[in-house]
Amino acid sequence: MGDQPIELVAHNPQWRDLFVQQQSRLKSILRPWLAGPIEHFGSTAVKDLRAKPIVDILVPVRALAEAAAAIPALKADGWLHWADDPKRSERLWFLRPRPEARTHHLHLIEDQNRIASLLRFRDALRTDGKLRRDYEALKLRLAEVHRFDREGYTEAKTQFIERALLKN
Repeated sequence: MGDQPIELVAHNPQWRDLFVQQQSRLKSILRPWLAGPIEHFGSTAVKDLRAKPIVDILVPVRALAEAAAAIPALKADGWLHWADDPKRSERLWFLRPRPEARTHHLHLIEDQNRIASLLRFRDALRTDGKLRRDYEALKLRLAEVHRFDREGYTEAKTQFIERALLKN
């Protein structure tokens, strides 16, 4: 199956609307497993930050093993489950509508510390202009180096994110 190359674009205010459109549907589908509010996170949730035009959605769940029961309902709603996700012990991961033209990523996560870190990094990017500019510069470089390697691109950002979290 094909995949789209990594391309970063200017912030689009419609990304918030795309999140909101999915948020209520997901809340309805995932209600039995929810452990907190469904959040828009990642770069599309940060104004003035270039991003892949893919809305990241974070769903805190009480238990991944139990939340796996939602996979058929999510598939029926148009989400593609990545069963071979190398991080499947940490999350259930989905995309829509298809790998070569994705618009959304869905992350079901049980680990409350991981959830807090993801939201803390998002919030730090929203409030710290220097951090946001430095992160964008890194992302632009990495998008060139890892244009066709999504996992490589994501992993290469890890050290920056960890350092930022230590400061915030």
